[in-house]
Amino acid sequence: MKPLTSMPPLDDHDIIQEILTGNKKKFAVLMRKYNQLIFRVGMSLLHDSADVEDAMQSTYISAYTNLAQFSGRSTFGTWLTRIMMNHCKDVLRKNTPETLIEINTDHYVSQKTPAKILANKELRHALEAAIEDLPEKYRLVFVLREIEELSVRDTSHTLDIEEANVKVRLNRAKAMLRTKLQPFIKEHVYPFHLTRCDHVVNKVENHLGFHE
Repeated sequence: MKPLTSMPPLDDHDIIQEILTGNKKKFAVLMRKYNQLIFRVGMSLLHDSADVEDAMQSTYISAYTNLAQFSGRSTFGTWLTRIMMNHCKDVLRKNTPETLIEINTDHYVSQKTPAKILANKELRHALEAAIEDLPEKYRLVFVLREIEELSVRDTSHTLDIEEANVKVRLNRAKAMLRTKLQPFIKEHVYPFHLTRCDHVVNKVENHLGFHE
């Protein structure tokens, strides 16, 4: 008896074809697949979860309405991310005086984040704050490349910049984060607190007979 084999998962193009031929509920599969990606991109731009969720909703509505226009020349994730970025720019235009806006996809751009590896909440918060402090063009590249792990090519297409620029901006973002996090790391990673210091000193002194 042959072992049962599971069917390979449908790729985005297959799912889109199902949606376009009437299986509308399949759109939820795409939303669940890309929720984290576009949420992180949204937070990189808007810094407010409520605004980001609103932009995500608008993004999905736009994507569904225009799904037949998706040509497949880029990945669906790239196409969706560009829609999300446009909706985020709309939010920024509404909330920011026109003279302060300087947003252009030509200027956008994202080490695997310690937040993925370390459970330490303080370090995670410090890292998130440091990422938010990055200039926007570096922040976006860092989020896409290192947190979402998009390829250089997909990041380049998403942000409409040269692949060389993706690499340059990612290196610059990493350098900025190292500088920003250095004091925190020195103070909080493997900290040698006073109580531990006292314990070690006392043990050594007792071993050497200083208290006899």
